[in-house]
Amino acid sequence: MTETSFPPDVYEESGFRLPLPKREELDDDAKEIFDHFMDPDGGTYVGIKGPGGIRLHSPKLSRLTQEINYYLRHESGISKRVRELAILATARELNHQFEWVAHEPAALKVGISQEIIDTIKYRKSTDELDETDAVVIEFGRQLMGARKVEADTFAAAHRIFGTRMLVDIVSVMGSYAATGALLTAFDIQLHPGEEPLLPLD
Repeated sequence: MTETSFPPDVYEESGFRLPLPKREELDDDAKEIFDHFMDPDGGTYVGIKGPGGIRLHSPKLSRLTQEINYYLRHESGISKRVRELAILATARELNHQFEWVAHEPAALKVGISQEIIDTIKYRKSTDELDETDAVVIEFGRQLMGARKVEADTFAAAHRIFGTRMLVDIVSVMGSYAATGALLTAFDIQLHPGEEPLLPLD
């Protein structure tokens, strides 16, 4: 995708339906978040031209979201593998192309095989997967796809993760569903040079 292929209401500078926030118009706390997104070593997958750039138009929301995301990523105890499986399951069921393109490579980096990624992508059976992987994927499919988590799926997830961590894993899924709502509403585009990886349906 190139910049010239963006829809007419999408800003070329940002890739979504809002201009990038201007650093000089932000308060000191929001400037710190802006600098984090602009830092190539800041630890974000897409930088300012992503959901973080959208949220910065509401600085307090941006700060609160940063705190929640920091907890879920660094303090909750959720493994990187489980987190990325939860994110991919959410992105798949909600057809969030931008999130998928950001997180398929991230999943590979934390050791999730392409075979497992394709199981999520193409909604294949999880019967042959490790129990933990299968439970996370099925939980995400049911929560975000069917909008109902079956009792046996919940029981398996509760047994594996315990109460607090299961609440946190569901919160990861909910966080990425909320992010996807932002990406849809503001029509975020894949960055130039990126190709769609998710078959939408």
